[in-house]
Amino acid sequence: MIEESVSNSFEADRLAFGDKLRRLREAAELDGKDLAARLGWHASKVSKIERGKQTPSDSDLVDLLAVLEVPESAAEALRSELRELRLKQLSWRRQLRAGHRDRQRQDLADELSASTIRAVDMMAVPGLLQTPDYTRAILTTQSELLDVPAVGLDEAVAERMKRAQVLYDSSKQITILIAEAALLHPVCTPGVMAVQVDRLVSATSLPTVRVGVIPAYRPLPVLLPHGYWIVDDVVSVEHIAGELRITDAEQVAIYNRHADILWSAAAEGDEARAILLGCGRHWAELAR
Repeated sequence: MIEESVSNSFEADRLAFGDKLRRLREAAELDGKDLAARLGWHASKVSKIERGKQTPSDSDLVDLLAVLEVPESAAEALRSELRELRLKQLSWRRQLRAGHRDRQRQDLADELSASTIRAVDMMAVPGLLQTPDYTRAILTTQSELLDVPAVGLDEAVAERMKRAQVLYDSSKQITILIAEAALLHPVCTPGVMAVQVDRLVSATSLPTVRVGVIPAYRPLPVLLPHGYWIVDDVVSVEHIAGELRITDAEQVAIYNRHADILWSAAAEGDEARAILLGCGRHWAELAR
């Protein structure tokens, strides 16, 4: 997966780089399997590189260009292009070295200027509805996983709490869809989770926000492989090691359609509150 927060440019550049390598292979009258065999690679590796799904290592490129007998002037240009490509491939780890606060500020700025915000999450409570302690637990575990210091954690939590102000802006269209599974496997204590669920219950009564819950065991009309946010015409997909931001109109439309379909399986109103209250009681009892 692509590992940078504003990765649309990186994604496009990596695809273009892979396409150049594909054209060189075709000019050498080799198919993907032949090239992979000569390099000692699995055939899927050639395909992934050419389709912009994988960034080749420096040694990968050297070996590939040698097999394709690319002239030195063209080879040097491609090596330089790969170096530039790697500079753009910013990781989540690098973003967090300066702390979480700046990222939260950027999210706040994006959401304040947006007219439409859609959140779909299957394993965590979306940021706009998080309590301070829940946010702290999420950011702490993330820093520990990536082995980076939790720099400015208090400031980051405060910034995320500021984001909640958009929930009361009637000029915005805000929809938040959360899977019940997100409430069953928290990374925080039972007491923190009980308070967090209570916050969700309150959110279901906000007149400016549509909140839905996908009940456990309910068949889904479409797979939900990961959560995502759609802020106007930009999709954000957060994965374990980084984040993907998508601005391609066709792909954004697919995410919007995916969210629309998922909402057909959602519980809202009293049904959603009943699910949430049940989860809240469970965590409150464990906290005693």
